[in-house]
Amino acid sequence: MKRVAILISGGGSNMVELVRSMQGDYPARACLVLSNVPDAGGLAKAREMSIDTQVVDHREHKGDRAGFEAALNAALDQARPDIICLAGFMRVLSADFISRWAGKILNIHPSLLPKYKGLNTHSRALEAGDSIAGCSVHEVTAELDGGPILGQAQVPVLPGDTAETLAARVLPMEHILYPLVLRRFAGGERERVSL
Repeated sequence: MKRVAILISGGGSNMVELVRSMQGDYPARACLVLSNVPDAGGLAKAREMSIDTQVVDHREHKGDRAGFEAALNAALDQARPDIICLAGFMRVLSADFISRWAGKILNIHPSLLPKYKGLNTHSRALEAGDSIAGCSVHEVTAELDGGPILGQAQVPVLPGDTAETLAARVLPMEHILYPLVLRRFAGGERERVSL
């Protein structure tokens, strides 16, 4: 059974879906929900689901990324995860951090990578006139949103869509895709899946 640490910065909707999926014959269980934001809504949700939580407040390490990541590593070392899932974790991690956990970090990103790495993905898809948008789960490497893609889910872009309406259509697909890819990843599968 693989141990999974989930890193969040906000409400934790993807974290909740990951934890809910980890039942029965699912080959992984959540061992920690870690946030860089002390009042992130996802922390209370994790506690309600009896998952250990920790906070490493990035503001206490202002201008000291190495110190912040050392504190993250200390919390993770204590939890001993086999896999780290970034689920709305809004900090860019250094190459040193990523290399320490190489091959063990997954991320969910709200675009069809390699399109629209970084932020504001939905408005960028609309500005480009795309007819299809979606989300991707990928392995995390030192290149921002650039690691191997393990899964993607597509949704249509509809006439009159705004960034908000498109985001609202993509999010339920994130909630389906991430648990599916994590299940496969925890079982040793790396082939890309498409929804």
